[in-house]
Amino acid sequence: MTVPRRPDSFDEELLNEDLAEVETELTDDQRLDRIRGELDRAFNLLRDVRRGVTVFGSARLGPGTPEYALARELGRRLAVDVRATVVTGGGPGLMEAANRGAHEAGGRSVGLLIDLPFETHSNEYLDLAIDFHYFFTRKVSFVRYSGAFVALPGGYGTMDELFEVLCLVQTRKIRRYPIVLHGSAYWGGLVTWLRERMMADGLISPEDDDLFHVTDDLDQVVAICNEAADARDAGGPGDAHGALGG
Repeated sequence: MTVPRRPDSFDEELLNEDLAEVETELTDDQRLDRIRGELDRAFNLLRDVRRGVTVFGSARLGPGTPEYALARELGRRLAVDVRATVVTGGGPGLMEAANRGAHEAGGRSVGLLIDLPFETHSNEYLDLAIDFHYFFTRKVSFVRYSGAFVALPGGYGTMDELFEVLCLVQTRKIRRYPIVLHGSAYWGGLVTWLRERMMADGLISPEDDDLFHVTDDLDQVVAICNEAADARDAGGPGDAHGALGG
C-alpha cells in the first residue's frame, strides 16, 4: 500500500485527484444524516450571533503583506465601530487577519472551517470554531448568520463564496444585504469583464451591477456594514438571524 505524500504546492493539491477522499462508502440516507447533523450543529451554535459580518479572502496572504494588515484593521473596525460578530472561513491568511483584528479589539470572532486534507486546524483568534465536511452546508451557515459580506482578494474559494452570495441575492433566494468588494486594483478587471462581456452580451441585467459595491475606502466598508446591521436590528425577529428567507 502506497502512503499518500504531502503535495509540493497548492496547485498540485487542487489538481491531484488521487489525494481526494471520496465518500463512496456512504449511502444516500447516511449522507443526508450527515448533512442534517452539520446544519443542526451549526444553527445551534450560531443562534445567538448578532450583527454578523462575513469576511471572505485568501488563505495565502499572510502576516507581512499589506492585505493582511488591512484585513486585520477591518476586523478591528468591525468589532469596535459596528459591534459586529466577525465571521470567516476560520483558516490562515486574510481569514486569520480579520479574526485577529476582531479578537484583539475584544469583539466576537467566529470561524466556519472546511475539512480539507492539508488544512487541519483553525487560526488561533476564534471564540467559536465550527467544522464542516460539506462546502454547501458551510455556505448556508455564512449566509444564515450574516447581514453583510466583505470580499477581500482571494482565489477560487473566495470567488466561490462571493458568487454564491451574488447569485442568491440576484435570484431573491436571500434578502438583499450589502456585498462589498474591497480593493479596486484587484477587483477592477473582474468588474470590467462582468460589464463588458456578461452584461454587454445580455447574460446579466444592468441592475445586477448594483448588487455589489467596489471601494478602496475602509471607512465606507465600515459604514455600509454598520448601516446594514442597524437596519437588520430594527427589522424585528424575522431579521434577527441574517439573510435566509423561509
